[in-house]
Amino acid sequence: MFRFASLIVGTNLVVAALAVVALSLGGMTARAAEKDIVNTAVSAGQFKTLAAALDAAGLVDTLKGDGPFTVFAPTDEAFAKLPDGTVENLLKPENKDQLVAILTYHVVPGKVQAADVVKLDEAKTVNGKMVDIKVEGDTAMVNDAKVTKTDIIASNGVIHVIDTVIMPPKS
Repeated sequence: MFRFASLIVGTNLVVAALAVVALSLGGMTARAAEKDIVNTAVSAGQFKTLAAALDAAGLVDTLKGDGPFTVFAPTDEAFAKLPDGTVENLLKPENKDQLVAILTYHVVPGKVQAADVVKLDEAKTVNGKMVDIKVEGDTAMVNDAKVTKTDIIASNGVIHVIDTVIMPPKS
């Protein structure tokens, strides 16, 4: 499912930086493991728009399922970067298919933690399209989104926080 990238110079620094971010989450990681991905995201308080979108798309039950899933979760601030009216338009019932396509583009089957993410150059998402994974200096990127927090462990997978909503390529 995944194609492993050749490691670039500095990858060890990225792994170390991602480990520091994960450690800085402290007790949150241990507590989150008792909750599924949806409940973990909701309790974090910075994913209200994502939670509303998951509900509108009918994906809450799926992401509460057994998994495991890896979710590249955009924050409320990431959704706020979209052009005015985009979120409201996507939440309309007539746009459900488009919303599902976008949200499932943020989910990779399996539990892929930070140490594994930096070894990849792409991953196949639940919607069937590939996301690019890049390591630039001490930053991990998913398409054009910066990974800002890693390895938030949930009972059915893992969440990596991203700063931009990623859009699937047009077919």
